[in-house]
Amino acid sequence: MSKEAKARIKINKLLEEAGWRFFDNKDGQANIILENNAKLTQTQLDEQGDDFEKTTNGFIDYLLLDNKGFPFIVLEAKKEEINPLAAKEQARKYAQSQNCRFIILSNGNLHYFWDLQRGNPNIISKFPLPEAVEGYTNFKPNSNTLTNETVNADYIVKTQKPDYEKDPRYIDETHRHTFIEENKLRFLRKYQVRAIERIQEEVKEGKDRFLFEMATGTGKTLTAAAVIKLFLADRKCKTGFVFG
Repeated sequence: MSKEAKARIKINKLLEEAGWRFFDNKDGQANIILENNAKLTQTQLDEQGDDFEKTTNGFIDYLLLDNKGFPFIVLEAKKEEINPLAAKEQARKYAQSQNCRFIILSNGNLHYFWDLQRGNPNIISKFPLPEAVEGYTNFKPNSNTLTNETVNADYIVKTQKPDYEKDPRYIDETHRHTFIEENKLRFLRKYQVRAIERIQEEVKEGKDRFLFEMATGTGKTLTAAAVIKLFLADRKCKTGFVFG
């Protein structure tokens, strides 16, 4: 089997696993079409699976539709041996022509999700669900919720063990260290708290893009967890993306 066919078959499976549909079924109407094509037939899909570069329309990319049937995401597919990022500009032009904000770049093994309004492509471990992207599109953080959230050293700990302060072993300073270690409680350092506060200050100024630059060993993962909790304070934050 050609490498092109292998990539196409993998991408087809990833789309179906994420809830995208090639054909109308009990879950809804088809929401995958091909560039310059209408809804697929089984014959067309089988043809692409065998060797999609020799189909009637040549090398074809996917166009994913929203729940109203409008172009939503361009999925640019490449051979397995080609880095999907090589198709960035090609995909951008096509997405703009279709009035699509989102792009997925994939060679079947490596995948990127790209929001044209939010910077560069990000690696994803699997394709996003249709409702996840729609939720992401409609998500607008409540600035008051974000800026009024109190962030202290025990911000993460209160999620791990909300009643930790009432535990006798924590109250007893001679047992406190052991209690913290046994429960793997993660307290924020002062500079980590300050990093979260800086986000809140920037949100108050109307900013919505942030970059942390932290040295190895300074706790980027814990800081990221605090950022996630901060945004989850706004209950409308339900994107459902998996990055990694």
